[in-house]
Amino acid sequence: MGVFYKQVVRRALFALDSEHAHEVGVRAMALLGAVPPLCRALEAWTRLPAATMRPVEVFGLKFPNAVGLAAGFDKNATAWPAAAAMGFGHVEIGTVTARSQPGNPKPRMFRYPAQEAVINRMGFNNEGADAVAKRLGRQPGPGRRRIPLGINLGKTKIVELDQATQDYLASFTRLADYADYVVLNVSSPNTPNLRELQDEARLRELLGAISEANRLRPRRVPVLLKIAPDLAWPQIDAVLGVIAEFALDGIIATNTTLARPGYFARVNEAGGLSGAPLRRRSTEIINYISRATAGRLPIIGVGGIGDAESAGEKLDAGAVLVQVYTGMIFRGPFFAAELARGLADRQRKG
Repeated sequence: MGVFYKQVVRRALFALDSEHAHEVGVRAMALLGAVPPLCRALEAWTRLPAATMRPVEVFGLKFPNAVGLAAGFDKNATAWPAAAAMGFGHVEIGTVTARSQPGNPKPRMFRYPAQEAVINRMGFNNEGADAVAKRLGRQPGPGRRRIPLGINLGKTKIVELDQATQDYLASFTRLADYADYVVLNVSSPNTPNLRELQDEARLRELLGAISEANRLRPRRVPVLLKIAPDLAWPQIDAVLGVIAEFALDGIIATNTTLARPGYFARVNEAGGLSGAPLRRRSTEIINYISRATAGRLPIIGVGGIGDAESAGEKLDAGAVLVQVYTGMIFRGPFFAAELARGLADRQRKG
């Protein structure tokens, strides 16, 4: 399957503009998800044998394997029902904002195959919380899914930073009923000033409001925070302090980077860099968080995962789950199944 993808499918997709190829992939996954018998058959093929399966239990949820689909691929909850069939142990949709928005001007997504990297400046293009909630209302809900579903929330671009908390609250209130867990994305580099929400005072306001709204719900939903890889260690310490103060359920490390290491020093494209160049930095941050919290804060590791070795690095550094997106662009739609098998082999060999 991997050889066929690289020699035929990837060649065809890479002949297209990056964002067009992404849209083709989303539509194909949505079509697969619309045929449940085919999904079940594929899931039986991609699922790990019972003897090697290592489910992960965290956030009060059970994940059949450690590999998830990161936010950014399925922005509008159209494709996620097929994720289990492709070998994923969980899927995260979004980023969703309270209001619909078109995102940044095109072109806004650029592939670098030789470096196994992508630069994007999409800008949270999505249909908005109401449209996503209505779609999720027609799909299997919590407790009736093949795998856990996370919903990643961001700030609407036109909303001023001082009103960001109310904006996130509007999305949380509209979507939390449909989520197995919720992620507060305060770290995308493609919405102006968004990363200022990682500052201690602003973060305390946001997490305090979301935590209180969550406490008043009939069913409390796990809440995680997604951080940037460009934070300095003292900034991470401050973030961890606020997370502990409000007893958040976990952290996702990391989002894309504004750094331009190596080859990318001469690339003149704005946006967040993902893929292989992020591998080392994201792992360093995972390790730092794990040590700083004595392993008590669950971490989802993201950034530069291209094989079982790089995924295993994240787990060894302290992550309990990993997520991929850029790696799937270069490795194919069943990359998650390959990773899960590779991690199981790695675990078995000790």
